[in-house]
Amino acid sequence: MRFCGSNIPSGVSRKAARRPGVLLSVLISISVLQPLVCAQVADPVWPRIPAGVEYLQRRIGDVPWAIHVLKFDRSPGSFDFVTALGQGTVSGLASVRRQVDDLPLDRAQAVAAVNGDFFIIRPGPYQGDPTGLHIVDGQLVSTSRGAAFWIDADDSPRIGEVSTRIHITGPEGFAIQAGLNQQCAGNAAVLFTPVFCASTRTSAGSDLVLEAMDRENWLPLRIGRTYTARVVEVRAGGNAALTPHRMVLAVGPDLLDRHPTLAEGTVLEIAVSSSPDLKSVRTAVGGGPILIQDGKLRSWQGNQPRHPRTAVGFNKDAIFLVVVDGRQQGLSAGMTFPELAGLMEEIGCTDAVNLDGGGSSTMWLGGRVMNQPSDGRERPVANSLIVVHKSK
Repeated sequence: MRFCGSNIPSGVSRKAARRPGVLLSVLISISVLQPLVCAQVADPVWPRIPAGVEYLQRRIGDVPWAIHVLKFDRSPGSFDFVTALGQGTVSGLASVRRQVDDLPLDRAQAVAAVNGDFFIIRPGPYQGDPTGLHIVDGQLVSTSRGAAFWIDADDSPRIGEVSTRIHITGPEGFAIQAGLNQQCAGNAAVLFTPVFCASTRTSAGSDLVLEAMDRENWLPLRIGRTYTARVVEVRAGGNAALTPHRMVLAVGPDLLDRHPTLAEGTVLEIAVSSSPDLKSVRTAVGGGPILIQDGKLRSWQGNQPRHPRTAVGFNKDAIFLVVVDGRQQGLSAGMTFPELAGLMEEIGCTDAVNLDGGGSSTMWLGGRVMNQPSDGRERPVANSLIVVHKSK
C-alpha cells in the first residue's frame, strides 16, 4: 500500500489544508480505504517499491509546502537501516544516490535513503567530517555530544542525546580525552582510524603511529572495547599515513609540551565508551534538534526560519523518513522546527529528530530522487541513512 495523489480531498477546508498535520491525517485515512488510488504500474514516474513501504507526496496550502513521507513497517524481517559515508571515507562527499550505488554488493537491496548528519562543508582538509555520531556496520567513525538516531541490539529504533568518550592512558600518569577523525587543536588529541582518509592531514604537533598489542582485539573501532597499542613511530609535523591495520594518535603542540615522554615503544590503552551504552549498535547517525521524545513535542523560542528539512521518526509500528522541500518561491517554503515537529507528530511519530537540511535534503526511493533539492541538483553530502529490504 502506498500513499499517492495530488489534490486536496473533498471535505477538507482550505484553512485546514494550510495545517500540514490535518491534511496528512486525512490522506492517511483515505489511503487505507482506497489503496488503489493511483495506477502506479502504468505510470513510470512512480518507482517500484516492496510491500511494507508507503510513500506520500503532497503540496499543501498557501505557504506552500512540498512534503515527502516514507513509512516503513517495523515487523521483524522486513527492513534494515544502515548508514554510508561519502566515497567510503570520513573526509569524502558524495550524493545520496551515489552512496546508495556504492553499497557493498553483499548487502540486501536498497529501497530508500535520505541524507544524514550535518558536516563540515567548507573546503579544506576536514571537509565532510560529520559533526555528530556516526556508526557504520558497528564501526565508530565519528563521535558525538548531541542528538542521534540509532538501531539498538534488538533492532528497535531509538532517538536521544548521546555522548561518546575516547579515554587514552599511558605511563607516568598520562591520561587524555581524544576526539575521533577530526581536526586536532593545539591543546587537544585526536585518534585517527583508516576510515578517515589516506593520512591524518595534520600539520602541527606530532602523530603517534599505533600498532596492536593484541591483533584479536583491534580494528575496526567499536564502542564498549578497550584496545592496547604500542607507539611504533613519532612523526613530528603530522600527516602520518593511515594504513589498514594502524591507528594514529595526533597530539597538538601545546598538549605535547605537557607530555614529553611520549616516544616510540610507549604502550597506550584506548577505552571507547558512550552514554547511553551503544556497545552492540551497528547503525547510528547524528542530527538535531530532537523534535519529539516519548510523545512530547519540544518547544522553541524566538524567530524560527523556514528551510528545507530532513527528519526521521518512529512509533511502535513504523519508522518514517521525511523531507520537506524549501527555498523555492511559489513551490515550497520549507518548515520551521515547530512546524516540522507538528508534521512528525501528525503522521504518527512518538519520537523524531531533525537531520541535516538546506541544500542537503534529499530523498531517494527505488532508483530516483523524489524531492527537488534546493540547490537545483543533488548536493554531495557526508553520510546517508539507507533502508534495505531484508532477504527472505
